Amino acid sequence: MAIATYGSCFAQHVSRALIRAGFNWLDCEPPPAGLSLDHAGAFGYRQFSSRTGNIHTAAMLRQWCEWALAGSEIPAEIWYEGARLIDPFRPRIEPDGFGDRAELLAARTSTLAAFRASVATADLLIFTLGLTECWRHRDGHEYPLCPGTAGGRFDAELHHFVNQDYPAILDDLNRSIALMQRVNPGLRLLLSVSPVPLAATAGPDHVVVATTYSKSVLRAAAGAVAAANAAVDYFPSYEMITSPVGQGRFFAANQRDVTDQGVQFVMQQFFRAIGHQPGIAARGADPDAADAVICDEEMQAAFGQSA
Repeated sequence: MAIATYGSCFAQHVSRALIRAGFNWLDCEPPPAGLSLDHAGAFGYRQFSSRTGNIHTAAMLRQWCEWALAGSEIPAEIWYEGARLIDPFRPRIEPDGFGDRAELLAARTSTLAAFRASVATADLLIFTLGLTECWRHRDGHEYPLCPGTAGGRFDAELHHFVNQDYPAILDDLNRSIALMQRVNPGLRLLLSVSPVPLAATAGPDHVVVATTYSKSVLRAAAGAVAAANAAVDYFPSYEMITSPVGQGRFFAANQRDVTDQGVQFVMQQFFRAIGHQPGIAARGADPDAADAVICDEEMQAAFGQSA
């Protein structure tokens, strides 16, 4: 079975576990020859099945599906950092930015083709929902990071904060799935919710309250989609990590990051559920993936209300 993976930073753990266990994980945009594993991760390779960077929200997934699968026009917006250019929809995939507009657009075109290929050839697509909070342009398009954190300039006249609600998320998920199944009618999907709490919030509530809202709405929407669509299922990675039964032992000392033990526990339950016992390797044992998880949210902690 060919498996594609996308989603929030926790989804990067899923990709690695599938590789380590010998599954047919789709890497439709592999790194250039000669690029070390550490550098490949820093440049957005081998995190997901194409070089999209983290896709935190259902609305961002819909954007990628509309651009790559339906041919919708991508906003012309580009951010400038001195002489270098930043892709506002993937601001962290080139640590030093692009040299010019042609280079940026060529890289984006490559990713759009790879995203489409991953959807078209996958038997299963796993998507991990991470956030309800986002920043949008007044024209409607959404950014993975607030302008001004990893490039660009924040403009209160252009950029506004949105905390997405249940109906919007449900609609975005259903529209995304419809576009994907139009390209690949046999595609099955597995939805999950990231157990990683918010590092910060741009809303008025305490970050703990904001986290509870976000994860509750995402969990409800994922469950509703799975209940209504026979081609969609839900996997409870969120519940396994955050349940009181776990006594918090799967969180690192900062009470936010999921430990390697927690990741292994989740993936062991996943493999056991499908009757596969690969024996998950210890951290660093995977020759095909670097250890560092690229988490955009950590950058926003300095700009929002943290715990």
